[in-house]
Amino acid sequence: MQLSANTTRFGRLAGIGAFALAISACSMGNMFGGGSSNTQLQNASASQAEIAKASTSALPAIATECPPIKVRLGGEAIFQYASGKVGNPKDLNYQAVIEKQSRNCVVSNGKITVKMGVVGRLLLGPAGNVSSVNVPLRFAIERDGVPLFSEKYDIPVTITPPNQSEEFVKVVENVQIPYLGGEQITIWVGFDPRS
Repeated sequence: MQLSANTTRFGRLAGIGAFALAISACSMGNMFGGGSSNTQLQNASASQAEIAKASTSALPAIATECPPIKVRLGGEAIFQYASGKVGNPKDLNYQAVIEKQSRNCVVSNGKITVKMGVVGRLLLGPAGNVSSVNVPLRFAIERDGVPLFSEKYDIPVTITPPNQSEEFVKVVENVQIPYLGGEQITIWVGFDPRS
């Protein structure tokens, strides 16, 4: 008696399926506690010393939603004119602009620790005759519209001839904010020429 090709193919598939089912049943039995090794793990507990050691060596979690950093409207550039002739391009002594801003956050112990920074550029104008300038830059942080941090920094920038511009960088680290989750937190940066 001769079996058809379809019957032989069906028999092979049935055998493979039975083998796969047997393997999965074995692994499922161990997964749900059929083995003795799982009993030992279920009854194990860490000592207070082991917990303390693990918590001190653990890295803090990076915040999933680091607050945005924005340039405050009107604070993206600052202009200094010679002889007080404000607005006349020929009398521009120098200007400073913010080119990039960035931030990094880490959450630990109910606080969000912020590291924030900017890259800017000081450019001499047609009336430019300065070799060094202190650029006034302010960083601020608000939570739900309430100021939590505000600090002004005078950043020294030196232009060496024949250069007509120079880049500057300012980074502020370890600013801590109480963090519960869900707050509207914004980091602001901008030039602040006020005294």
